[in-house]
Amino acid sequence: MALLDSTSFGTLLIPIWLLLSAGRLRIGRILVYLGAVAGFYFAVGVLLVATAGALRDGVTAALADIPEPPLRIGQLAVGVVLFGWSYRLEARANQAGGRPGRIQRWRERAMSGQGGYLGLIGLALLAAGLEVATMLPYLGAIGALVVADLAWPTTVAVLAGYCVVMCLPAVMLAGGRLLAHRWIDPLLQRLNAWLTRHSGKMLGWVVGALGIFLGLNAIGNLTISFG
Repeated sequence: MALLDSTSFGTLLIPIWLLLSAGRLRIGRILVYLGAVAGFYFAVGVLLVATAGALRDGVTAALADIPEPPLRIGQLAVGVVLFGWSYRLEARANQAGGRPGRIQRWRERAMSGQGGYLGLIGLALLAAGLEVATMLPYLGAIGALVVADLAWPTTVAVLAGYCVVMCLPAVMLAGGRLLAHRWIDPLLQRLNAWLTRHSGKMLGWVVGALGIFLGLNAIGNLTISFG
């Protein structure tokens, strides 16, 4: 799930723009940006786990008397709704044409270098804040941690590891750009073109994938229940 989140606008496309900025590559800018993104998501994750954990017992008690099949049927319905919604999101992205004006403004801000490190941190927090509600794999991972009821040190370690893995592809591209820029630059250009063109559709793809996962999981458990 962390690798799915690693392909988002804030965790991959903006770092690629930073890597493609004119002049000598300043690796510190990439690391500051990714550190701010990872720190933001880590803090949000800790807050959500703490909040959800406080509500877990009440929800568990409320659902204790409901047989499992109706719950799984409800899960299947949610999966179908999410899958259908993904088509609507993709159609909306196609109608918007990828929002080139907005994309261009973000690109100019990332590549201008204005504001130094504070500007980068502000850009990272803004991008992460706008995306946090749509980072469905991360929210799903947080839900799994709440259900697992792990000790706090383990939970914190898992969240930190998730955030590191989420930023790992961008870090690897930065390393490649630093060590073999002649080979990596064409790849970055192609990734930039593809992600810029499809960034509006990626949320629909993630929502659809989550819907498929929930639906298949519900069907599998219903088969076991009625088997």
